[in-house]
Amino acid sequence: MSSHREAPAISKDPVADNTDTYAFVSPDDPSTVTIISNYLPLEAPFGGPNFFEFGDDVLYEIHIDNNADGSPDITYEFQFQTEVRNPNTFLYNTGPIQSIDSANWNRRQFYSVTRVQGGNRQMLASGLPCPPCNIGPASTPNYETLASQAVHSIPNGQTVFAGQRLEGFYVDLGAIFDLGDLRPFQSLHIAAMAAAPGVNATNGFGVHSIALKVPANMLTADGSKPTDPGKQISVIGVWAAASRQRALVREPGGLNLNTGTWVQVSRLGNPLFNEVIVPMGEKDRWNSLPAQDDGQFLTYVQHPELASLLPGLYPGVFPKLEKLHDPRADLVAVLLTGIPSGIVPGFQNYTGPHYADQLRLNMAIPPTTKDPNPLGLVYGDPAGFPNGRRVFDDVVTIELRAIAGVTYPLVNKNYKPDGAASLITDGLEQNSTRYQDTFPYLGTPQSGYQTTPLGAAA
Repeated sequence: MSSHREAPAISKDPVADNTDTYAFVSPDDPSTVTIISNYLPLEAPFGGPNFFEFGDDVLYEIHIDNNADGSPDITYEFQFQTEVRNPNTFLYNTGPIQSIDSANWNRRQFYSVTRVQGGNRQMLASGLPCPPCNIGPASTPNYETLASQAVHSIPNGQTVFAGQRLEGFYVDLGAIFDLGDLRPFQSLHIAAMAAAPGVNATNGFGVHSIALKVPANMLTADGSKPTDPGKQISVIGVWAAASRQRALVREPGGLNLNTGTWVQVSRLGNPLFNEVIVPMGEKDRWNSLPAQDDGQFLTYVQHPELASLLPGLYPGVFPKLEKLHDPRADLVAVLLTGIPSGIVPGFQNYTGPHYADQLRLNMAIPPTTKDPNPLGLVYGDPAGFPNGRRVFDDVVTIELRAIAGVTYPLVNKNYKPDGAASLITDGLEQNSTRYQDTFPYLGTPQSGYQTTPLGAAA
């Protein structure tokens, strides 16, 4: 998946697991940039009585690099606090929750937002309420209204939301992790499987999102409004992270004490980077390192393991990919440096030669409002991945095709990809889930009451 269970250690700590990061020019307000960081993978809508929430003991961060050195120049920090009104009931709510300050909501969560820049810390807001999880029509009868009450305006024209959303990432996990079964070529796989449609493994699941809308001039290095797509000042790098304190002391009676400095346990810029590019023995270490240290993982990007596996899994389907042994400069540009001018006509999101896993967003490129293409930049839509990442971008198809060689002609015009490379997909598209047109853009989470558990009769 994008980064849902990508490393052994963080798969055991879902509250701190950064599952997806998005960064795009806001389609309903192009003077702003929206950044979304998701946590808590695969939230079952019926997961009560202890419904999902952010960790009070986790420091959540959104990082922005605006001077191309791979390190954060601006960081937004989010810290949460849970309040229980009545500890003598097992109930999450004791009646319908009609508003986010309802007395019927027993377990509420609040958070603070702090902006860090140039060594200066500014707390933008505190005590901001999250919405509850979407439980069902009796408990949360008008969930869209509840969620809208958790969209908060904070200083300097910024907007923030933190709470449950519908999973926006769609992927056929069952097929991909079954020895790379790609639905269009099932009969050509070494297992010779019968044709079957793609299955969205994340369908109906929720995530917990931190969404932030910021005026674009607050993200540039000189405070200017980004207007020229050709200038480096218009490009930022974005990634998200989560940290825990160095020590946890468990006391009898279920009491825990967290102490010490913060230690990063999860991070994510580009989708599928740690999931598919980084080998098993390096995954936990990668999660702990700052993005500016990613040069040590360069060889895994230049020679991705999946590219060497595809010809063996599909004999005769990828003969040109099988002979491609040169370092993959195309993938290095997409994932580690941004794309320099001259590679894609009229486009660049280059942040320089310093290798770092970041979503690189050219903020001077306006959103595509008419028929945006979920296959993004390479398929003619410069507002889409890998120019940042929109919530509906089909990143699985884009990255699978890139690894299969579709993007290599951008850096080597003599290379002609296999015909199959441009047909790869996991059989899904953006209508595999739901979105909304306004902030925070991810769809309304599904309620537990209305969910049919996997395997149960419909």
